[in-house]
Amino acid sequence: MHSDTKHERSPHWLRGLAWLGLAFLHFPLLVVCVYAFNTEVSAFSFPLQGFTLHWFRDAFARDDVLTAIWLSVKVATAATVIALMLGGMAAAALYRANFPGKNGITLLLSLPIALPGIITGIALLSSFKLAAVEPSFWTIVIGHATFCMVVVYNNVIARFRRTSYNLIEASMDLGADGLQTFRYVVLPQIATALLAGGMLAFALSFDEIIVTTFTAGQERTLPIWLLNQLGRPRDVPITNVVAMTVMLVTMIPILLAWRLTQGTETVAGSGK
Repeated sequence: MHSDTKHERSPHWLRGLAWLGLAFLHFPLLVVCVYAFNTEVSAFSFPLQGFTLHWFRDAFARDDVLTAIWLSVKVATAATVIALMLGGMAAAALYRANFPGKNGITLLLSLPIALPGIITGIALLSSFKLAAVEPSFWTIVIGHATFCMVVVYNNVIARFRRTSYNLIEASMDLGADGLQTFRYVVLPQIATALLAGGMLAFALSFDEIIVTTFTAGQERTLPIWLLNQLGRPRDVPITNVVAMTVMLVTMIPILLAWRLTQGTETVAGSGK
């Protein structure tokens, strides 16, 4: 058995290439984080001139930064709530149903996150113009909810498929109504999937820029603020600090969502 396990392990060179690929992808992010602590005011200079936390104080003392952060938090929260409701209900409606066109509906639900963001953004902008809706906070929320719903749907329907329907039938046989069955049987089974999907949706919405560009109008979320800062070289240290904040805010929910869904496939539907 030991020899089989050893035989199935990836070769050292393949694992080394994988780590090199990860390092290549994350090196630019590391550069941004390191230079957020640099004492030099000008653009990136090597070697670093010194270590300071001065830029963090300056960044979070600026009203434009705080306004952009707060707007992104509000948009991400609203989009996540809508995605949880629509994605959860869609998963509950489709996971056991068999009818003509089910695959087409599943494809339509997954399409917003599969399409390039610019296509989704143009489609949303055209729809809003056709309906005579001016870009505002709610157009951003609707735009973000279209792809956030996919993340929630995928998480919840995967959990539903691993949950035994016998639990629901047993609850109904024991006299529980639909609401009681949902509260005491279904919801505990899908709770971590909902939470993980909500965290991923929040992270996706918080740093979304392409769809936001087409739906924001005069509103400036944090990613749009960062994009506008690229033409201001004197604000490079402030930009680095804010970019590092975005990375942390989006990374933490993703790691938590991964942790919540790890290993749950062995217990979902087991009645524990």
